[in-house]
Amino acid sequence: MLAGGALFALVLTGCSGADEPTASGSATATSGASADPSESAAPSSSPTPTPEATGSPIAQTCGDLLTLQNVYDFNPNYGTAPDYSPSTDSLVETAATYNGLTCGWSNQSSGELIEVSVVAPNAVLMTTLKQKADADSQAVPTYGTPPAVDGFFTYAGGSGQAQVFTGTYWVTMSSPAFYNEPGAAEGLMSAVLGHLG
Repeated sequence: MLAGGALFALVLTGCSGADEPTASGSATATSGASADPSESAAPSSSPTPTPEATGSPIAQTCGDLLTLQNVYDFNPNYGTAPDYSPSTDSLVETAATYNGLTCGWSNQSSGELIEVSVVAPNAVLMTTLKQKADADSQAVPTYGTPPAVDGFFTYAGGSGQAQVFTGTYWVTMSSPAFYNEPGAAEGLMSAVLGHLG
């Protein structure tokens, strides 16, 4: 009977030992599954591109911005400038690089120009242009009511340079005729803004 008990204990021990590899194998299988790269690898995401500073094409023409009457009211000696091209290193030249409309009117006696531009900037360009205007010019509240209209003026290189930002447009004007006085451009700027609506 004692021999039978010892044999029974031996059988139980054998069963217990046979169970271990199964458990160990099961643990290994589970561990291997969690290490599968197809399950643990996170999907790769490409960085969001930064929006480009740009402007939309302008539907208006130069005659839409300032009528001959608007120009005559400013100074009867000014008229169209058929061979006009934007001055280099000017606000108007900058406008041309962003799909802007650029226009010129000439003093028929002196050849002195009034240059006007309109750009329809996207949000990135609008922010950049406003920051530059704020840094380089003085604020002019008489061009319109902020924040609907933000006006700026500076005198540089022998020309007065006026800028206005609306919710949709960046409008610039440059001319020696504006001297160093923001008010000199006020009537023409008001006319342009009125035509842009």
